[in-house]
Amino acid sequence: MATALITHDACFDHVTPPGHPEQVARLDAVLGALKDMDLRRVKAPMGAEDDILRAHPTAHIQTIRNAAPESGWRSLDADTHMSVGTLEAAFRCVGGVVRAVDLVMEGEVQNAFVAMRPPGHHAERETAMGFCFFGNVAIAAKHALDHHGLKRVAIVDFDVHHGNGTQDLVEDDPRILFCSTHQSPLYPGTGAAHETGVGNVLNCPLPDGAGSKAFREVMERVVLPRVDAFSPELLIISAGFDAHRDDPLAGMNLVEDDFTWITEKLCDLADRHCKGRMVSSLEGGYDLAALGASAAAHVNVLKERSTCQKQLTP
Repeated sequence: MATALITHDACFDHVTPPGHPEQVARLDAVLGALKDMDLRRVKAPMGAEDDILRAHPTAHIQTIRNAAPESGWRSLDADTHMSVGTLEAAFRCVGGVVRAVDLVMEGEVQNAFVAMRPPGHHAERETAMGFCFFGNVAIAAKHALDHHGLKRVAIVDFDVHHGNGTQDLVEDDPRILFCSTHQSPLYPGTGAAHETGVGNVLNCPLPDGAGSKAFREVMERVVLPRVDAFSPELLIISAGFDAHRDDPLAGMNLVEDDFTWITEKLCDLADRHCKGRMVSSLEGGYDLAALGASAAAHVNVLKERSTCQKQLTP
């Protein structure tokens, strides 16, 4: 078995205005950090509209299409901008996560990392925001359920910002468990502990300055037991690395070892419940050196788990 690395050069054509933190160089940093790893490299296909419609209405898709500029930029809000290449990149992000699910569910790879941009976890049902256009991981989860006949999929989001979009897209679907650790207060201002969906949403806000001890404690005490009890058949990760202590957009103090640790813990759960099946999709991370090092730490665990021949617990 292998680990798939799914990406596409179209993501370099999503160009944000000068000084914007969600920049082309982010993908350079991630792919540069992974260039020497033995991974199965896969080009992301274009996302199918039918897959996007699992999470977003036709009107939202058309709004994004209509906003695509013929030159320069078009701003959907103060943070979220489209260039000429954004539309294809956003559709390929959807195609990338769906392809990752298919590869994992069909047994071609053990797990997959989708290294693409723009990210997706802030995109709500009818609103592009927070650098995001489509809810990539929510679409991936719904595809796994509807296309592959699964009954339970868990999403764990350790990005420093709350995945309000993912929550909006799954909070009424008891087949999907959504768990998020995030700094609060911080953009987008959602993710309070009392936001529980239909009993399928677990939010664990952490204060500014929280570091390894607080992060690991809430994961061990709250998040991991909740995922364990849910017994998912597929585990999907919103892998944001902006909780790193060097990130300019937030105030948490994680380091690469924390991303190694949580990836190992999540792989343990995937081994226990999902036959090791895991899909991870890049979200945030805005200090380039920290992003590259953290992504490498995360993917290295996935690669090690895909090549080991450990006995899985039934």
